[in-house]
Amino acid sequence: MIRDNDVSRSLHEQLSLLIAETESGEQLPSEPKLAINLGVSRASLREAMRTFETRGLLQRKQGVGTFVIHPTGVFDTSLENLNSLETIADQLGLDVSMGDLQVTRRIVDLEMSEILELPENEEILQVSRVILAENRPVAYLEDNLPIDVISEEKVRKDFTGSVLDMLIKRDDVPLASSKCEISAIGAKRNIATALDIQRHDPLLVFSSLLYSTRGRIIDSSFSYFLPGYFHFHIVRRIGESLT
Repeated sequence: MIRDNDVSRSLHEQLSLLIAETESGEQLPSEPKLAINLGVSRASLREAMRTFETRGLLQRKQGVGTFVIHPTGVFDTSLENLNSLETIADQLGLDVSMGDLQVTRRIVDLEMSEILELPENEEILQVSRVILAENRPVAYLEDNLPIDVISEEKVRKDFTGSVLDMLIKRDDVPLASSKCEISAIGAKRNIATALDIQRHDPLLVFSSLLYSTRGRIIDSSFSYFLPGYFHFHIVRRIGESLT
């Protein structure tokens, strides 16, 4: 009797070989045809392909098909220090650019007013953009800032991709630290559209608060990363007290 884990292992091996033998950018056979070729159900195939999507080796395009990707550049970086993607890319010699940029003044909602410690109905500036590596969307970044921290005109004139880098260059907003929560989610519709992926595809999310030296929260940001293009790591000390 063939066990399920044996079938799964065989399927992953076959897919791995197929991907390795396929040129980057080429389209795989349709899901029904590929399932027949590999002798598995479409449900099993879909689950296996999601694993390779998570590793950044496959890209599904709604209504078009599934394409092979062979990333040549990966953001491999430590989390001990806070740096922008542009700074990390420069250090690693990666070619990155900014895609769609949206700069919007909006009335703060209750949740964001509590995060930024602002009165309700106060205006904030929201800066959203896509970051591309090798001309492929790999991250979607959103920053929410009080209007008095940075102006819409300044962003539209000088922005190149990083709110952090803009703030670092200023003398009137001394930065102290950042608090970050890391989680994995399924992509919401607007994020999936921006990153050219499927809704509910897995993403790594950094939800961060940037503090000034006076303890003020001056930026609430959300960074959505495509797995397979990012390797984050951190040095952990052994045996230290949690208090």
